[in-house]
Amino acid sequence: MNKPAGVVILYILIRLVIFSTAYRITAPLDHQPLRARIKDASSKGHDQSGLGAISSASSSEYYSPVYSSPQDGMMEADKIDGGLPGQPDGVNFDQYAGYVTVDPGHGRALFYYFVESPVNASTKPLVLWLNGGPGCSSLGAGAMMELGPFRVNSDGKSLHLNNYAWNHAANIIFLESPAGVGFSYSNTTSDYNLSGDKRTAMDTYTFLINWLERFPQYKTRDFYVTGESYAGHYVPQLAELILHNNEITNQTVINLRGIAMGNAWIDDETTEKGSYDFFWSHAMYSDQTYEEIQKHCDFSDISSPCDSYLSQADDQVGDIYLYNIYAPFCGTPASSGAGFDPCSEDYIFTYLNLPEVQRALHANVTGLPYSWDTCAGLPWNDRPSTVLPVIQKLMASGIRVWIYSGDVDGVVPVSATKLSIEKMNPQVKKAWHPWYTQQEVGGYAVVYLNLTFVTVRDSGHFVPSYQPARALTLFSSFINGELPPAKP
Repeated sequence: MNKPAGVVILYILIRLVIFSTAYRITAPLDHQPLRARIKDASSKGHDQSGLGAISSASSSEYYSPVYSSPQDGMMEADKIDGGLPGQPDGVNFDQYAGYVTVDPGHGRALFYYFVESPVNASTKPLVLWLNGGPGCSSLGAGAMMELGPFRVNSDGKSLHLNNYAWNHAANIIFLESPAGVGFSYSNTTSDYNLSGDKRTAMDTYTFLINWLERFPQYKTRDFYVTGESYAGHYVPQLAELILHNNEITNQTVINLRGIAMGNAWIDDETTEKGSYDFFWSHAMYSDQTYEEIQKHCDFSDISSPCDSYLSQADDQVGDIYLYNIYAPFCGTPASSGAGFDPCSEDYIFTYLNLPEVQRALHANVTGLPYSWDTCAGLPWNDRPSTVLPVIQKLMASGIRVWIYSGDVDGVVPVSATKLSIEKMNPQVKKAWHPWYTQQEVGGYAVVYLNLTFVTVRDSGHFVPSYQPARALTLFSSFINGELPPAKP
């Protein structure tokens, strides 16, 4: 299937549908035209520091235990006995999938897929993976296209092993969040219209409290939160909430050790400025247009009179696939020789809509056909224009904080992330240097005080898809608390 052209039209917009509700959908933020994304964000006028009132309480008088229900026997019920349809022989790890209720009054439940490590699962850490959007599936993207144990073949029916799956280094939960994304749902339709950063953080925290009751062997395990793109909001806000509640809760204390975010949307101003810097530095629009943008555009002021120059730059860039500026669209002649198949999303869409796959995942709970989709265009009601204050708070807390960037991503480019980090003015501890994997440079790294920034060479937005070996090296280093190898 051919993907839509246009520099700011991204392929995930093709199939934005909601499976069982009838409300107006909107495009996920990080899949909208860049200028529209920034304007949409700035018009909200919400708290600029992150979760605001959610995490500002300092004593138990402001704390109410989150919903928790008995989970006896549910781990066993969620086990995927016999494996997934079409999976190859030789699978030597356990898989689980199912629903965790986060709001029984509204009937709101989040869907998860969990894979244990094939070796030493009982001692390896626990990792939560979140895709962005907001409103895109961690099952379809994270698990089936990026870092999960399987990739879907072009027949849409069978799987092959991902030799660089991250469960080699940790036990991984893939969570479809918020409700309305993928298989996650609410029995109260109005819930979908109330989606936003705060509810997503609260529901994800409630999910974790209940999931750890269902899998009590993981309660004291080292825990990490990872994700990409708009998960640049999800990950630090959830981490902030966990650390806050750990101090006052009478429920499970979550053993949070660190966070890692890839090509992360963390600051509107620097994302916009850095994107146009990136396009120009890669010879994608003219020096003359760049000079006009530099002269007329104040990216800290959304009313800055420079739309015509940005549009001029967009037109000059032309029809490219922004997730990897050097990759082909699905269906083009060049796509047949691509290292990562740009049609993978189509195969995943077909596979996850097979009734037998939905039954194996315990996702088809009614027996009726269930329309899974890559992204849900949920109305988004609250989002700060920056989460840099939250990230700084996490840096000061002592947990491990990593940010990484595929260096040919045009959605949240490496230049944007560098500007975001620069805005925090962190102190350099170890200067910029190359790191290696498979006897060649895998990317570059710089270590700041309480923050590590790593680039992945020749990788687009979905780092584990485009550079699986380099991504696994990066992730293993993060989990082990060490830098990627500095020598071949």
